[in-house]
Amino acid sequence: MPQPLPTRPAPSPRPPWDAWSDDAPALPAGARVIASTLLHGRPHPVPRRAPAPLPPTRLTAEQRAALAAVTEVDTSDEARVAHLGGKSTIDLLRRRLGVDSGAPDAIVRPGGHDEVAAVLRVCDENGIVVVPFGGGTSVVGGVDPVDGVRGAPGTTLARPVVTLDLSRTAALLAVDEVSRLATFGAGTTGPQAEQLLAAYGWTLGHFPQSYAYATLGGFAATRSAGQASRGYGRFDDLTRRLRIATPTGELDLGRAPASAAGPDLRELFLGSEGTLGVITEVTVTVRPTPAATAYGAWTLPDFTAGAAALRELTQRGVRPTVIRLSDGPETRVNAALGGHLTRLRGCLAIATAEGETAAAAASLLSDTDAILRGHGAKPRGDQPARSWERGRFASPALRDTLLGIGVLAETLETATTWANLERTKAAVTAALHDALTAAGTKPVVTCHISHVYPSGASLYFTVVAALTADPIGQWTSAKHAASRAIVDAGATISHHHAVGRDHRAYLGAEIGEPGVRILRAVKDAVDPRGIMNPGVLIAADAPAPTAPAPTGGAR
Repeated sequence: MPQPLPTRPAPSPRPPWDAWSDDAPALPAGARVIASTLLHGRPHPVPRRAPAPLPPTRLTAEQRAALAAVTEVDTSDEARVAHLGGKSTIDLLRRRLGVDSGAPDAIVRPGGHDEVAAVLRVCDENGIVVVPFGGGTSVVGGVDPVDGVRGAPGTTLARPVVTLDLSRTAALLAVDEVSRLATFGAGTTGPQAEQLLAAYGWTLGHFPQSYAYATLGGFAATRSAGQASRGYGRFDDLTRRLRIATPTGELDLGRAPASAAGPDLRELFLGSEGTLGVITEVTVTVRPTPAATAYGAWTLPDFTAGAAALRELTQRGVRPTVIRLSDGPETRVNAALGGHLTRLRGCLAIATAEGETAAAAASLLSDTDAILRGHGAKPRGDQPARSWERGRFASPALRDTLLGIGVLAETLETATTWANLERTKAAVTAALHDALTAAGTKPVVTCHISHVYPSGASLYFTVVAALTADPIGQWTSAKHAASRAIVDAGATISHHHAVGRDHRAYLGAEIGEPGVRILRAVKDAVDPRGIMNPGVLIAADAPAPTAPAPTGGAR
């Protein structure tokens, strides 16, 4: 039965400081074979290590007191180490190799919107940088605890930095059963949201690979997609209302399901990555938990045939909950990792179809099957799809194990039109292969489609290679080559990982200089002193002067 609102969930686990999980899995036999082939007996392992001592906090006693007057403040090394940034391979390599990339001076943990607003007032008055932090799963440098503001040429300003941890805001705040809307505190994780909604027989249906740790506020701030986007929609499709605290005031956006009251300002904050303010509450569309799920898998002759099948499926309006297509290399890698695929050739497609009844789910899967068969697909039963679903959140933990034996494993993604899909795939694959080969390795580059639209689809690349003696430089060069190939192909620099710091240099090519000026003008309006996650999304300039006399504000 539903509990009285607001309902707070049990605390959610957090990932360790230098890995995705403390329970890194043992390598499957197939993975050991692939790793041995890549390493050629010359491994450069990067094992986990104890964190180095951190420098003392730069917050003055007065600043700490001002923050403590309005919220919880933690300056312990344990808390600061747990908030060193995101979880990209570069992030983990820096921590394991002892490369100093900055640490927050304190962690603040507000318990709701009013406390967040009070923290921003104190930080704005005292010239303290604020980095909003949900689950810490960014893979694009989106939550690095550094002041990204440019000072004099070749330097940066050195303002103190606090990481604003939203975990205490986790809660189901309101439910509209008639309209099927639910309002959550932004720090609510994916599993917490599903647990809270289950009492009503509902689901949000948003399951990105970061699901175990990531938060609803983070989903909104990065335009998360989710593996079931074909059935449920992206997170921006699910978002109906946002409540936001900024250094200059509050916004409460989204009072109706549709509006012609000027531009939709929600769109400015969806994907804003904490640079304009802090999303504190999110109202989302929910739906009844499906009663049944049907599973299917097929092999298609090649990627061209598979992409054509998914395009027809989408343009004809058939909506399986999940639809994915692996290219030949990814199909073969999966075959090596799991015994159930060892005899498969071509390109593997999998689908799940949910319904209010078993018959409805089976009917949807049958419609999917008919279209795929028209493109030469051969049914392969339901086990490949069930196997994918069981292990769909496990890949980041496998990366932990691979780094420890000297294997690079990283991903990147983009999206483009159907007409441009194969050209983009070929260009990015070649860029990654050439860059990593030039570094002295023999990479494996795979790709899959996992998000489809009537006019196009996403492309998700996975790269596996032996780590070199300079693993950070190795992947940085390869990622730059791939990003340049994406831009040159006319695709988007990110479909769902966001911009962060890593993609910032490529955003201007996508939205143009006028677009960058618009973003900067909005930031100047809501964050004139540039305290909100500076250096993310757009390059940051020196801020306006801080207030002449620091004050503590009111709780």
